[in-house]
Amino acid sequence: MARYNRIFTALDGGDTQLAVARRALSIAHDNKAEVLFGHVIDPAELELGHVNIGEIVEKSKQSIESALERQLARAMSDDCVPSVTVEVKDGRINETLAEMAKEFNPDLVICGVRGLSSIKYAFVGSVSTFLIRNMECDVLVVRPEAIEEIDEADYAAAMK
Repeated sequence: MARYNRIFTALDGGDTQLAVARRALSIAHDNKAEVLFGHVIDPAELELGHVNIGEIVEKSKQSIESALERQLARAMSDDCVPSVTVEVKDGRINETLAEMAKEFNPDLVICGVRGLSSIKYAFVGSVSTFLIRNMECDVLVVRPEAIEEIDEADYAAAMK
């Protein structure tokens, strides 16, 4: 079985984010791996005038950390997970995620599947497809319905 030491996890801020984070942290625990959670804000999608992208990036990071507060706290207290970091950048989503991942030099990239309509997929493609085609390591695409909440007692038992 492959051993993963560095796991890059692409977060979308949507309904798949929690399932993706849970899967990443579970694999990190089992492999004693570092985790970098990455999220990208596309400034082109912000059709507001005079937007401070730096503020939006910081607020997005805080939002992700808040949404994943329980999972991040568990991972940070888990001796099997050497480090967990959340990074948010602005740029074109596919290219910026790939840059973030390549800078981290992961053994595994994890992302979620989102149900794009056929028309939207034809025009923009998908992040998961882009990562599968462009990363030089394993890529795991998580379906959120396949992940169940880990009970506190189960998690404590797994950490022993």
